[in-house]
Amino acid sequence: MANHDLRKPGDTFYAPKRPLRSPLRRVLSTSGLFSSGYGDVGSSIYYGLGLIALVALGATPIVLGIAGIIYVFNALSYAEGGAMLPEAGGSASFARHGFNNLIGFIAGWALMLSYIVTMAISAYTIPPYLAYFWPVLKEPLPGTALSMGIIFFLMVMNVIGIKESSRMNILFIVIDILTQLTMIALGIFLILLPNPGVLIEHMFGAGNWPSTNDFIYGIAIAALCFTGVETVSQLGEETRKPEKRIPRAYIMMIVAVLVLFAGISIVALSAMTPQMLGDPVNGWARDPVAGIADGIFNAISPQDIASGITTERGPQILLMALLTSFRSLLPVLVSLLAASILLTATNAGLMGISRLTYNLSSHDQLPSAFKRVHHKFRTPYIAIILFCCISIILLVPGLFAPSFFSDLGALYVFGSLLCFALAHASILGLRIRKPDMPRPFKLKLNIRIRGKDLPLTAILGLAATLTIWIIILITQPFSRWAGFAWMGIGLIIYFTYRFLKRKLNVETPPDDNNISSR
Repeated sequence: MANHDLRKPGDTFYAPKRPLRSPLRRVLSTSGLFSSGYGDVGSSIYYGLGLIALVALGATPIVLGIAGIIYVFNALSYAEGGAMLPEAGGSASFARHGFNNLIGFIAGWALMLSYIVTMAISAYTIPPYLAYFWPVLKEPLPGTALSMGIIFFLMVMNVIGIKESSRMNILFIVIDILTQLTMIALGIFLILLPNPGVLIEHMFGAGNWPSTNDFIYGIAIAALCFTGVETVSQLGEETRKPEKRIPRAYIMMIVAVLVLFAGISIVALSAMTPQMLGDPVNGWARDPVAGIADGIFNAISPQDIASGITTERGPQILLMALLTSFRSLLPVLVSLLAASILLTATNAGLMGISRLTYNLSSHDQLPSAFKRVHHKFRTPYIAIILFCCISIILLVPGLFAPSFFSDLGALYVFGSLLCFALAHASILGLRIRKPDMPRPFKLKLNIRIRGKDLPLTAILGLAATLTIWIIILITQPFSRWAGFAWMGIGLIIYFTYRFLKRKLNVETPPDDNNISSR
């Protein structure tokens, strides 16, 4: 009993199921987890805001708020699951332990689709921000070609195994948060407060409120802005004391995301109409934060400075003088920062794919070829090359039609909502099937059903994500057919592999290769 009591949380159920030691080093702290997770969530505002406005119009802040509540449910379920099962599988691991290998594979394959589309969307929105320096990148052909080139470049770098700096990631995130807070403050002071009626007009004016179907679809699209929950969970095997630091990272993300997204969406609709915010051709759909910077840039005019001085507006004179020097810097800062954050997000999607495929292959849910490592670079090159190529193919329509941007968002929603729903169901399943499993972080607000404590947030999260997912299937044909085609291909691979393995009675050989994720 003494030796049993000295075990780390989770050893009693986790270690026996892993015959091999994880090749990933536990080096991440809470700040490292937060920067990685927020890198995904924070980057999404640079493209997701415009995509939401394309559908939800003036209701954009409201649908973001509703999606934010669902995000809280998601983050809490992932906090319990990630602390309980700190392995590089995320919702796929939760589902495998909570149900079986097949459900775990379905969650993992749906998550794979989300990662692939995240890579495509993030790379697709880098050129519009760089168009501040090279306007030609706003055009479909050169802009999409550059996006494809970015994914190809990252594919090569990940196959070679270039290491990333965790400290550099944290630095980028700190600069990003400070920049967004500055833009929120400037937007409120220079745009919203002088003319508070503009926000009401842009939200509820004639032609600015969406239909009921678009409102609901907007909530689903807003899931684009809440991608980081899987990222943190995927890094469980690389985190020191994951039972404590994973929940802390999720709580930090909840606070940061809700505050920043609420502020940015309100300032965006104060600076421009929802039609301009959501126009993928002549508006700011692909670079909405640049649109906010443009609105602030125009609000800080030399005439305002002169007026502030001549009318002696007190402390505003000094602020206006400082803003004059900041006026030209803001668009440059936003362009460079957005491109950097989006590049990081594109790479994070690729990192997630490599970890996820390795996890699925290690549990006989995908053929072992997916975790095969390069003999020289020690990276899972087959998975990296394959899924990068699929992501590049997804961008082909962008060479001719920028309007396909919304189809990309709908396809992402198919995979992400299915993952979230299965994650909630898995947490509930684990509470029912394995109630005595150690839970270093256990959700409160439980409902007792047949002697089992079921978390209310997981129940509400499951109901919300599953309902919206079903609505997307009904209303969005591209998402429905492309998503089911993807899942069908995955199931064919899964059942064929499992059948052949049983038929040949071949045991999976031990894999002692060490994988460098960079």
